[in-house]
Amino acid sequence: MIDSSIPSAPPTRLIDLDQARAGHGDAAVDRMVRLTSAGDPLADAVIAELEQLGVPGRQALERGLADGLGSLDEPPPAAIAALLRQLEQEVGPECGETARADLADGDRATQAVPPPWDVVAFAVSMMHVYASPGIARVLTFTGGLTTTAPRRLADTGTWRSLAVLPGGLLPGAPGYVATARVRLMHARVRAKAVAAGWDRGRWGLPINQADLARTWLAFTIVPFRCLSEVVGIGLSDGEERQLYRYWRHIGRLLGLDESVMAGIHQHSDAVGLLDLLDMTTEAPDDDSRELTAALFAYASEGLARVPGVGMSARAWHDVLGAMLRASLGGRLADGLGIATTAAGDFLPLIAHGQAAARRIQLANPEEAEKARQRHIAIRRQRAATPAPAGSDVLDSDVLDPDGH
Repeated sequence: MIDSSIPSAPPTRLIDLDQARAGHGDAAVDRMVRLTSAGDPLADAVIAELEQLGVPGRQALERGLADGLGSLDEPPPAAIAALLRQLEQEVGPECGETARADLADGDRATQAVPPPWDVVAFAVSMMHVYASPGIARVLTFTGGLTTTAPRRLADTGTWRSLAVLPGGLLPGAPGYVATARVRLMHARVRAKAVAAGWDRGRWGLPINQADLARTWLAFTIVPFRCLSEVVGIGLSDGEERQLYRYWRHIGRLLGLDESVMAGIHQHSDAVGLLDLLDMTTEAPDDDSRELTAALFAYASEGLARVPGVGMSARAWHDVLGAMLRASLGGRLADGLGIATTAAGDFLPLIAHGQAAARRIQLANPEEAEKARQRHIAIRRQRAATPAPAGSDVLDSDVLDPDGH
């Protein structure tokens, strides 16, 4: 539950608040301001416990994530027990019939996107996250802004693949464990940043609820709007609604407050929150541009490795840039250092072909299911690829505040 009190002064990272109030109302803006000073008290308490308890506490948490709270021989510390209980209640057997069906299926909308467009969707997601100077600033606190970017991107891509697979969020499943680790990594970074003198008057709390909301939207409306409007790959109404039901589970597992997601069941419901966050976010800064350049290199190289396409990383760099400019708009793209390329002239042709193929697929459920299963197999293969050295998300070191 978000504290209902409004901070005495909003962090100066927030801009155009009067314009936002005129467009979205005082209540929405006041809530958004509160989000910038709200974190994840439960995960923060777990990190504090781990710092006190050391190896025994970490071992209890690791076993609890893998095998469940009931598997522990001794009652765990209070915060660890509360976290495990909350995670298991969200995706365990008692979560309800519709939820159980969704969890068994995985994220059907994301699974429907074929390569190479799934890589494009991931790049769009991360670009929207990096466009926020407040989020980019957090990454400077964790060191090696661009030198560690490929590892961060590989981590995030692997987490996403694991989380959207059928059964990926069930208790003990790899996606469930990875999502919990992401949440704890956020708490660990939050604690370190605050201890290092983080300027809350400027930035709000590090990795705050507004940042989590932006990230949640970056994996729901943001990539699928690009896929629909720029690439030509749209969703059925059922896929769109299942997308939000599924990502509501992910949001809760990540520690995103329920009030942020309330009432958002499809893209049209998400537009208001997305617009409010974008309207009050400063223009990209140098950190955002550095991360964007690293993302372009990573995504272009990944796209060039997609079998059966036969395009170079240089060619994909231009196509990706054109798609991002079309999706983000020229002003934000300019701020991120995304150049205009001749590849933009070919986007209507790409969209026409993909839209026609998608219509045929949606008209034939059997073929659509076969395609989904092929895409699932590709994601499983990707997720099985060994994580880069020093991985933050997949290594158990994320649970160790001292990095031992």
